[in-house]
Amino acid sequence: MPSLTLDVAVQQFLDHLKVERELTPATVAAYGCDLAVFARFAGARGISLATAVRAIDVLDHLAKLTDNGLTARSQARRLVTLRQFFRFLKAERVCEVNPTEDIDLPRFGRKLPDFLSVDEVDRLLVAPDRRTHRGLRDAAMLETLYATGLRVSELVRLRLRDVNFDAGYLLALGKGRKQRLVPVGEVAITGIRTYVETGRAVFTNGRALDTLFLTHHGRAMTRQGFWKLVGRYAAAAGIRKRISPHKLRHSFATHLVERGADLRAVQAMLGHVDIGTTEIYTHMSRGHLRTVYDRFHPRA
Repeated sequence: MPSLTLDVAVQQFLDHLKVERELTPATVAAYGCDLAVFARFAGARGISLATAVRAIDVLDHLAKLTDNGLTARSQARRLVTLRQFFRFLKAERVCEVNPTEDIDLPRFGRKLPDFLSVDEVDRLLVAPDRRTHRGLRDAAMLETLYATGLRVSELVRLRLRDVNFDAGYLLALGKGRKQRLVPVGEVAITGIRTYVETGRAVFTNGRALDTLFLTHHGRAMTRQGFWKLVGRYAAAAGIRKRISPHKLRHSFATHLVERGADLRAVQAMLGHVDIGTTEIYTHMSRGHLRTVYDRFHPRA
């Protein structure tokens, strides 16, 4: 059974995530950060080999994170990282025992995602100036995000060939490089088509580029760049609450569920592996149910 230092074991695990599981660079980097914190903790205890880590070391590590003010949710993520790390080492016969097997995840309440009202979404979507090329692009991106519930990383990775204008679908590349078909409403399809036919050429400068949404430099729009655009348009629309591209994703799901959409269909459109992740949106429609009950029940 090979003896590996923690640093070498961590690097082998990250290579496994990147090459074999094909996780995104951002996800691999997040795993790397979590494991780097644990490696420093273990090093301070004189633990250098992966095989020397015990359950008590993991528990003490989590306790220290608690003392440093880390939330239960963040602690749970760190524990999940360590579980997967030692599960990998056990499968590779580096460790005989996974020291995290008998450690329970911290308990925490499920936080309901914040979302925009339909009126707020409507105001946001009309904020871009569609008389300009940038306005056409920004309007198409906002319409697409709300119409599909894409993650912002999926939105900025879209290519021209990913959009089927006639059928009203697009092909999204999600987590783990998994592809899924997502329907696109007529309004969003029209917005994309208008941008492609009358605005996008300004950003390509005559080059044959496949990326759908481009900056004025002819490069792919970044997540950070689009985040800033959303904030600017929210301010212009008079929306005072904090807003992000992900909030539009939550709004998409919430509005569908409130109008009676099948939860499995919403799960497929969002690209959730577990239906439990999607079920959170059923709790968010309680206010809507209360309004319906108060309005229509004879003894409300």
